[in-house]
Amino acid sequence: MTIKKVHYKTKARTAVVLSLLLVALLAATLAPSARVLGQQFAQTDAQTQVAGKASATEENAIRPFRVHVPQEAIVDLRRRIAATRWPDNETVSDQSQGVQLATMKELVRYWGTKYDWQKAEAKLNALPQFVTNIDGLDIHFIHVRSKNPNALPLIVTHGWPGSVFEQLKIINPLTDPTAYGGRPEDAFDLVIPSIPGYGFSGKPTGTGWNPDHIARAWAELMKRLRYTRYVAQGGDWGSPISSAMARQAPTGLLGIHINLPATIPPDVAAVLAGGGSAPLGLSEKERAAFDSLDTLNKKKRAYAVMMGTQPQTVGYGLTDSPTSLAAWMLGHPGFAQWTYSGGDSEKSPTKDEVLDNITLYWLTNSAVSSARLYWENKNTSLLNAMAQKTADISLPVAITVFPNELYRAPETWARRAYRNLSYFHEADKGGHFAAWEEPQLFSEEIRAAFRSLR
Repeated sequence: MTIKKVHYKTKARTAVVLSLLLVALLAATLAPSARVLGQQFAQTDAQTQVAGKASATEENAIRPFRVHVPQEAIVDLRRRIAATRWPDNETVSDQSQGVQLATMKELVRYWGTKYDWQKAEAKLNALPQFVTNIDGLDIHFIHVRSKNPNALPLIVTHGWPGSVFEQLKIINPLTDPTAYGGRPEDAFDLVIPSIPGYGFSGKPTGTGWNPDHIARAWAELMKRLRYTRYVAQGGDWGSPISSAMARQAPTGLLGIHINLPATIPPDVAAVLAGGGSAPLGLSEKERAAFDSLDTLNKKKRAYAVMMGTQPQTVGYGLTDSPTSLAAWMLGHPGFAQWTYSGGDSEKSPTKDEVLDNITLYWLTNSAVSSARLYWENKNTSLLNAMAQKTADISLPVAITVFPNELYRAPETWARRAYRNLSYFHEADKGGHFAAWEEPQLFSEEIRAAFRSLR
């Protein structure tokens, strides 16, 4: 009996060892998406730890990446949507109290019953995606090379409440310009990263990931991709990040293009901060810009102030309720026209495209981690020329002003702010999410802006 017991124990131990070896072998062969995202969509603190670290041997490696969201995460999202507790109706007939109840109910009803995340996932997985660890964080990015061997590399940065979804429609026009009315010599290689704390990039576990730090990370990314000459573009947060790159002037960076530029002169910024009346002597365009900025400061910046001072506090509701997250994101003034239209399916971005973006924030549990970028910026105005140190930029700067942007930067202010303004153009349509709203026009602007730097 004793011999048999030992025999049985030995067999059991052998079985356990073999099982552990099999599990280890399977784990080693899983793609990055399965290793990381399987935990990422569990919406726990483990997600941050897994996404934000890499082994020493992987530190500079560029690894392929695919998105895969477990079905249970979608089921949980729909369950939470169905359990939404709605507030009372607003007491006004406009959006002066925020996103209207009827708009939210219609959108959320569609989100919980008809929206299909798998289509969004397929759009991303149809593109070459990668991750690489920079300063302890995995940085997710899309990298599409043009067939043109002389293509100019371009790194494009999104903002909040955006993501890499904003740029999907400009990939083909910029990498294959001849198919969209451009010239072969206008081709770009595109690098589209997710800002740290956003989407599939890792979440910072400490402080310091401000626009300057992100700019240095982008320069390192382009270096790892072995680009020796390249340009940068950005709107919203992408504007101060691209501007920081231009200030730092890393080897290889030729120039930048920005929409939503930091052009407000110091004297005008001081008046706006104090809530005073417009200074005397402003031109018609300068006065229009002042009035837009005054309205923005007094009525439309609550989201930025809250995230710039207490991102953790606002994050509890956004992390627990998908409806709260959607309303918070749609309350951004850049979405004002879209929400006024009631999410008109004929407008761009479409209802499904807007939900692609919101769902990405939800599934990656990035409401708080993305908001912290405002806190890291110390609530400094993205539009203030002095605050953004535009005088320190010597590289060429190109600017496109879109008519439905948060404010229309006057050329006179732009020339005061940027001493090497190489291109300035006022487009006839488009707004805060110009690449999303008008991808063909946006692509034409990028081609024109960088043509002199090739």
